[in-house]
Amino acid sequence: MEGHIKKQKAFFRSGATRSHAFRKEQLLRLKRMLQENEEALMEALRADLHKSRFEAYATEIGILLHSIDHTLKHLKRWMKPKRAKRPFFLRFAKARVESEPKGTVLIIGPYNYPVQLLIEPLIGALAAGNTAIVKPSEFPVNTEKLLASLIEDTFDPRLVRAVTGGVETTRELLDQPFDHIFFTGSTRVGRIVYEAAARKLVPVTLELGGKSPCIVAESAKLDVAARRIIFGKFLNAGQTCIAPDYLLVDAKVKDELVRHLKATLAEFHPDPETSMGRIINDKHFARIVSLIDEKKVVHGGGHDAEDRYIAPTIIDGVTFEDAVMQEEIFGPLLPIITYENLDETIETLKDMPSPLALYVFSEDKDVARKIVENIAFGNGAVNDTVYQVANPHLPFGGRGLSGIGHYHGKASFDAFSHQKSLIERSTRVDPSIAYPPYTKRKMSLIRRLMG
Repeated sequence: MEGHIKKQKAFFRSGATRSHAFRKEQLLRLKRMLQENEEALMEALRADLHKSRFEAYATEIGILLHSIDHTLKHLKRWMKPKRAKRPFFLRFAKARVESEPKGTVLIIGPYNYPVQLLIEPLIGALAAGNTAIVKPSEFPVNTEKLLASLIEDTFDPRLVRAVTGGVETTRELLDQPFDHIFFTGSTRVGRIVYEAAARKLVPVTLELGGKSPCIVAESAKLDVAARRIIFGKFLNAGQTCIAPDYLLVDAKVKDELVRHLKATLAEFHPDPETSMGRIINDKHFARIVSLIDEKKVVHGGGHDAEDRYIAPTIIDGVTFEDAVMQEEIFGPLLPIITYENLDETIETLKDMPSPLALYVFSEDKDVARKIVENIAFGNGAVNDTVYQVANPHLPFGGRGLSGIGHYHGKASFDAFSHQKSLIERSTRVDPSIAYPPYTKRKMSLIRRLMG
C-alpha cells in the first residue's frame, strides 16, 4: 500500500496533473469508461442490489455523466485565480486566491450507490488536479470487482488506483499519509475515519446519514406529497442516505395521507417482489426486519430472508420511543408519527441531531419557511424529496453527526483544492510607516488608516 501511495505522490509532485488539458483528458476518460461499460455496470448493480435498469442508469450512471459534463463545461473558469479586494493600506498590492490541488487523496465509497458515490467524488478530485486511491465497498461484490477492473484499465495507477478488500484494508489505508480523505457511509464508521485522520491532521469530507424527517403539514397537497414521498423513500429499497426516514404528519390529514400512500404504492409497485431492490446483505436484512412492529403495520410487512426482500412497509401510530425510531432505518420501512402542534414538533426536532436531509410538504409558504429556518439540517426540499442531490449547482453535505464538508459541482472542486491566498506588492512605492522606529506620528497615522 505504502509503495502505491509513494508513486502517486511522486507523480503529483512532478506537476503532471496541474494543467487544464491533463485534467480534461482524465475526465473524458472517466466519461468513456462509464459510457462504454454501461451494460456491464447495470448487470453488476442488478446482481448486487436488484436495481432496475431505470434506477441503475438514473441514479448511478446518468447522474455521473451529467456531473462530468457540468465539470468539463466550468473547469477552466474554476481553475482561474480569483482576484480579491484589498484594504486601503494595501492599495499598492494585488491580491488573489489560487485553487491548488491537495495532493494524493483517499476516497472510500459505500454500498448503497456503489458506482455514483465512489465516482462522484473522484470527478472532483481529478478536476482539482489530485491523484487518488479509491476504495469501493466490498459488500456489492460484483460491482466492486467490476469497478476495480475498469479503473485499472482506464487510468495510469500513478493517477488513480482502486484498492479492494474489507475492514482490514480500510484500516491500513487510514494509516497512510493522504492529503485528504473523503468518506461516505455511516456515522459510526465516520467517527473511526475522523479519528484516524485527526491523528495525522488530514482534512476530511464525511458524508454520513441520520434520521431525515419529512413533515407533512395540514395544507399539503396530499396526492402529490404521497407520490414524492413514496418515490424518495422506496428508491433503492430505502437504502438512500437522504431518503425520508420517517413522516411527521398533521393529525388533521394523517388518515387521508395514509390512503394516498397506500394507493401510490399499489400504483408504483403492483408487483413489488419484481420491482423493488434488495437489501445488501443478511446482517442488514435482519436488522431492518427487527424494526418492524407487526401490530402497527398498515401496509406491507412481508419479507423473504433467502431473497433479502422486504416489502414496502408503512407503519402507523409510531412514537419516538419505538425501536424503528432509535436508528437510521436504511430500508423500505416508512414510520408515521402524528403531531397536533407544529411548534412543539419543531422544538422536538431542534433537540435531535441535525439530519442529513429534511423535507417539508406545505402549500403555506410561511409554514414551510418557519420549518426550514428553525431546524438545522444538511440539505433538503420543500414539496419534494431527494431531488436536491441531482442539482450540481447546489453543494451537498451534512452537518454535525450527518457529515462534514460539501461536494457536487464546484463544491467538489473546492473540497479537493487548497485555497492559496497571495498578495503581490509593488516595489516602486515603499512607505516607511510600517517599519521601525515606531513614532507617535506613525501611531496616529496607523490609527487613521486601520480604525
